[in-house]
Amino acid sequence: MTLGLLVMAGCQTTADYASNGQPPHAEGGVFDRAYPHAARSSASRATPDISQPHTLWSRLRAGFLLDPAAIDNPRIDKQRLAFASQPRYFELSTQRARRYLHYVTEQVEAREMPSELALLPFVESSYNPMAYSSAKAAGLWQFIPSTGQLYSLRQDWWYDGRRDITASTRAALDYLTRLNRQFDGDWLLALAAYNCGEGCVGRAVARNRKLGLPTDYWNLQLPKETMNYVPKLLALAQIIESPAVYGTVLPALDDEPYFAEITVDQQIDLHKAAELASISKEELLSLNPAFNHRVTAPKGSYQLLVPVANAEQFASALADLPESERLAFQSYQVRRGDTLSQIARQHQVHVTAIREVNNLDGHVIHAGQTLMLPQFGAGMGEAPATAAAPAAKSARPALYTVQPGDNLWLIARKHGTSVSNIRQHNGLKGNALSVGQTLSLPAAARTLAAGPRRHTYVVRAGDSLYSIARQFKVGIDSIRQWNSLGPVLRPGQQLTLLLP
Repeated sequence: MTLGLLVMAGCQTTADYASNGQPPHAEGGVFDRAYPHAARSSASRATPDISQPHTLWSRLRAGFLLDPAAIDNPRIDKQRLAFASQPRYFELSTQRARRYLHYVTEQVEAREMPSELALLPFVESSYNPMAYSSAKAAGLWQFIPSTGQLYSLRQDWWYDGRRDITASTRAALDYLTRLNRQFDGDWLLALAAYNCGEGCVGRAVARNRKLGLPTDYWNLQLPKETMNYVPKLLALAQIIESPAVYGTVLPALDDEPYFAEITVDQQIDLHKAAELASISKEELLSLNPAFNHRVTAPKGSYQLLVPVANAEQFASALADLPESERLAFQSYQVRRGDTLSQIARQHQVHVTAIREVNNLDGHVIHAGQTLMLPQFGAGMGEAPATAAAPAAKSARPALYTVQPGDNLWLIARKHGTSVSNIRQHNGLKGNALSVGQTLSLPAAARTLAAGPRRHTYVVRAGDSLYSIARQFKVGIDSIRQWNSLGPVLRPGQQLTLLLP
């Protein structure tokens, strides 16, 4: 397993390439009207106002290069008024953006691009990585499938790179860099082309040139959406430049990285990853929205994002995670006449496991549907050998006769052991069983009859569910079940542990 830990600080409706090859507070901004429409060099970035607290907003202002406050245009005024008519816009969109904006800002700065570009996902998706448009554009940067493929954003059943926070940001900035070069350094034309395609903008420029008209963005005839697109971005920048002037309160955003990247080169269940990082599964999925089925793909390495505060713990826990606790899948396409119970028996998987993995509310499936089936020995289908298994009043028999409807998962769960233990104890190479077959149960399963030993543990500073589970050799899910826990532990909290 390879582990790497690195702290990380349009709606394109057409793919037209062929034609042209703290508590919230209002913050004041610094106005610079010297260059109304052109980008300045990075050396002339605005000097931060040291009288104001340093935040991510002030960092963005310092990198504004398009001089949004200096552009006086009724189209911008109209968009700014539209934002003003939505008093909760910044509150709601910033709540989403707080996970990603610092990273995007750092990437924009590293390329010496105008920091207004870090605001583009506000326009494209309101910083929602799960945004999906009628034109099939997806992600923060709203790549359509064909453009995503051009910029190496892989899209398959397991993964959609258009929703990958870091990969899509790299692709978007690559695309914007190329557009800026194509339009001779004019960022407004580049932004327009990001929205409607470079062929669309190229034709509008050629049309004005032929008529002897100016060829800057403000004088082009473009699709209605594109006519509003750049003004919307500049209106946002004007408000952020001087929120008090426009009666806006910007939610507090610290200038600190939110997530770190961990390289994972083997398939893992994202819910298991959340446990290892001691964060909620919702938080992990919010940082890793590119995975379509709560699991990484079976081949290749991926960058999992976790909050910075949890990165070291996650990297260590992942390195120590046994193969038996990882989750592997095989895909199965439902055939006419199939039922969940038939599929479960055929593949030695419990119906409950299939329903959970595929987020099925009931038992209804349809022909052609693709199901993910967890594979035994990889953590999902297997019943952990914990004290939570029912204990018999007397010692369990050493031998078990397979009954109709039995599978390894059911037998393991019933007898308080694991599938891999039964398989190893009986020399089984696969999961197939036959009615009447006699199985020898591992000794560990038979000795559970005495019942579990109750132990009270007081949580200490620095403890996590993972470290406690590892110390007492029990499952994280078991600790949660015994104590009705959420993802957060508090020092001094008492936990009940049922130990074998």
